Amino acid sequence: MNPGSVAVVVAEDIDVPSWDLYELSIPCTVFGKPQPDLADPWYDLRLCSTGQRQQDSSTAGAGLAMRTRYGLDDLVGADTVIVPSVPDPCVEEGRPLPSALITALRHAYDAGARMVSLCTGAFALAEAGLLDGRRATAHWMHTAQLAERYPKVQVDDSVLYVDDGDVLTSAGLTAGLDLCLHLVRRDLGAHVANQLARRMVVPAHRPGGQAQFIDLSVPTTDAGSLGPVLDWARRHLDQPLTVEDLAQRAAMSPRTLHRRLQAATGTTPLQWLLNQRLVRAQHLLESTDLPIEKVGELSGLGTANNLRHHFLKQIGVSPSNYRRAFPRTMPESSPSPLDSRAQEGEDGEGRQGRQRTDRGAPDTPVTPRATGPDD
Repeated sequence: MNPGSVAVVVAEDIDVPSWDLYELSIPCTVFGKPQPDLADPWYDLRLCSTGQRQQDSSTAGAGLAMRTRYGLDDLVGADTVIVPSVPDPCVEEGRPLPSALITALRHAYDAGARMVSLCTGAFALAEAGLLDGRRATAHWMHTAQLAERYPKVQVDDSVLYVDDGDVLTSAGLTAGLDLCLHLVRRDLGAHVANQLARRMVVPAHRPGGQAQFIDLSVPTTDAGSLGPVLDWARRHLDQPLTVEDLAQRAAMSPRTLHRRLQAATGTTPLQWLLNQRLVRAQHLLESTDLPIEKVGELSGLGTANNLRHHFLKQIGVSPSNYRRAFPRTMPESSPSPLDSRAQEGEDGEGRQGRQRTDRGAPDTPVTPRATGPDD
């Protein structure tokens, strides 16, 4: 299974502001370091410079120079093109983006590339006309400017990222990491994405519809931390858990649990449970040959019909099509994160299946859609 090439735009090859390095480093970390034990081959990463001339030293600020082997011509032919950010003056002052960059983005899209922006990179995709008529997002501090400057774009400032098939956009900072892991999940399956996230010591999956605004005023070291009860819930997803069950386990009222979980994760308790059960179901579909009915039972989604309903609504395909898209992506030697009840249901037989070779938007998306946190 070849995930293809990823071309990352370096918007300024001279005087890259230090605060823009975070978004630039995200795709470099996710796609640039080979992970042969998870997927071989891994992504082919290219850093493509816009080739702008050197700025005057009086405006250089705290930036640094970067030189790359690739230029804008290398965007065309890449399977995925990522714009991690654009220069601040282009956002704050309306300075034009390099025309060569906009032309290259259009050519890459016309050639079939999957187009991705992180944070203010959405301004480049919008300038190229790639977001016209589409739902998109950016960092909440810049979404008003994005909407005003590009009225044809349906700007949503309330989500972490938006997956619109062949064009994807994310909010700023860590939301860019969420989107990049989402791309890995889309290309290589939930197991590979979860293992990569574990190595990066970050949450395995935050749905795109999760709110950008999360109140972290509740200390994580509070004696009433939700960590233990959420871990307990993950181990008992096959049981008919309710908000009252979680609240009782956490020794708090259902209203307090709802408030604290909303503040900590941006989702309601019921939506959190549904997301966890979908992740469990994805893992089972990828790593076992269990019947769909058994997958529904072990994931806590109930009957096969109920499993299909939630898969079609939240992921966009049926469980059977998802399994065909990601056949046995978990190595046989990998430890299963499932609890003992799930492990006892596995038949342990390996299965070789067809591999995906497309790197554009799949005919039937196999990733969670970006929805509102209470959908």
